[in-house]
Amino acid sequence: MSGSNGSITITLDGTNRSTTLPLLSGTEGPDVADIRKLYANLGIFTFDPGYGETASCESKITYIDGDAGVLMYRGYPIEQLAEQSDFTEVCYLLMNGDLPNAKEFKEFRNGVTYHTMVHEQIRNFFNGFRRDAHPMAILCGVVGALAAFYHDNLDINDPEQRRIAAFRLIAKVPTIAAMAYKYSLGQPFVYPKNALANGPQGYARNFIHMLKSVPAEEYDVPDVLAKAMDRILILHADHEQNASTSTVRLAGSTGANPFACIAAGIAALWGPAHGGANEAVLKMLAEIGDVKNIPAFIEGVKDKNSNVKLMGFGHRVYKNFDPRAKIMKESCDEVLAALGVEHEPLLEIARELERIALSDDYFISRKLYPNVDFYSGIILKAMDIPTSMFTVIFAVARTVGWVSQWKELVEDPAQRIGRPRQIYTGASKRDYKPLSERG
Repeated sequence: MSGSNGSITITLDGTNRSTTLPLLSGTEGPDVADIRKLYANLGIFTFDPGYGETASCESKITYIDGDAGVLMYRGYPIEQLAEQSDFTEVCYLLMNGDLPNAKEFKEFRNGVTYHTMVHEQIRNFFNGFRRDAHPMAILCGVVGALAAFYHDNLDINDPEQRRIAAFRLIAKVPTIAAMAYKYSLGQPFVYPKNALANGPQGYARNFIHMLKSVPAEEYDVPDVLAKAMDRILILHADHEQNASTSTVRLAGSTGANPFACIAAGIAALWGPAHGGANEAVLKMLAEIGDVKNIPAFIEGVKDKNSNVKLMGFGHRVYKNFDPRAKIMKESCDEVLAALGVEHEPLLEIARELERIALSDDYFISRKLYPNVDFYSGIILKAMDIPTSMFTVIFAVARTVGWVSQWKELVEDPAQRIGRPRQIYTGASKRDYKPLSERG
């Protein structure tokens, strides 16, 4: 629980009304004014569109310091986890609070691995979608439908049912994501392979296998791609109380089942201002079209009166640099070199934009550095994964964060149903007139 760290007094000008509110402090970050009794004491609410200055919950999972470029999962710096851990171990950490010992890790990995299959009847859902349906639409619908198949873990008050639900979601979302991709190609679905899942970077390797293999020819996942995908998953696993995570928590606060809550998170993630950012990067590069067009594009970016948008640079939370971007750049360089695609046109455009952003005073002064979406988009493009799948892969990674946040919320006895307030700016009270009397 957060501790008390003094208090603040709020006085309404022109009145003798005031109240004293406690200041709360966490283990990291700024103190927080506890305004839960503000309305009861003064009859006023606070106004914070987008909740950018509001702490909506207590959490022990992820800490971000945007000014210093810090991201930690359960206290572990993201740089250490991306370099030394793997995604399955990070899943255990996010869900349970500590890194596992060898026995705990093996049991957890097996728990995930042996839940990766989906019920054969779930295949029928895919036939209800047009063949050109966006994979995110399919993912959102099918994940939500899982509740119809697994009635044995919908009692959120039972710890064992919560544990099984978590395993099922973390394990089955990549299977469903790969099925959505195969459906869009008109190819047969590829089943998960336990032998891959239990090896190095097993979760990522198995996912790529399901994306790339066909029944006639299995895809041998190169180590460099497995490592790059594993890092993408680690770096996107959780990111504090962002839009999709807050959506999961808000849905969870009503007592909704976990599959419905995660489906709500997927829907929120789909927005181009959130999970669709790396897809927007590739669209921007395609619109530039050629390296020779970059100077004109940069001039448009600098012109306040133009509608030219620079995607994949800067970040709302990170005011200095995105710590995930430095790690992703390393993977990006490794993948491009291993695949020999450094001179692919779109990737050449990306590399030139990167060079300019890191050397041009306009970008440097505004701290518009390449962010994680910029580099992850380039990596996925180099891996020949279509842009429509970029946000889907983000959802695969973020599922463990959503599940961990949902689990934390459900296990918090102080949690109440989410109920934001508003400033009403509509009409004042007025009387109804019959239709015949309205001029």
